[in-house]
Amino acid sequence: MKCSRKALIRLGQASSSALIKNRFKTRFSSKKNIVAKKLYFGGLSYDTTDDSLKAACDQFGTVTSAKVIMDRETGRSRGFGFVEMSSDEEAQAVVAGLDGKDVDGRTVRVSEARPQEEGGGNRGGGNRGGGFGGGDRRNSW
Repeated sequence: MKCSRKALIRLGQASSSALIKNRFKTRFSSKKNIVAKKLYFGGLSYDTTDDSLKAACDQFGTVTSAKVIMDRETGRSRGFGFVEMSSDEEAQAVVAGLDGKDVDGRTVRVSEARPQEEGGGNRGGGNRGGGFGGGDRRNSW
């Protein structure tokens, strides 16, 4: 149902601000109903793959996804990854069972993943200064 704000006010069907807020919430609401629990794995071996990380966690329950983060330039593992389990209980079992334990020859750290920060970090660019003095040059002669 698409109606303009003015049409809704004229018809008296609903408060326009309440309707707009309601529509905004349904379209842009955050993913609060996520069932899976995301875990961070640090200290992974460079030989660890998505499949071997999944295999290490399979014994604790259903693995929704497993991803080892790779370096773009070298194509080699960056030494950390993420695993999503289908329930909180299974995720807690993975933390208890694998944190400080050996996976592919390395002792790994396992913890609940923190939410990714907005903005994606500093990717460089911009003006770094330099040049010739600067300042107000209008009265420099």
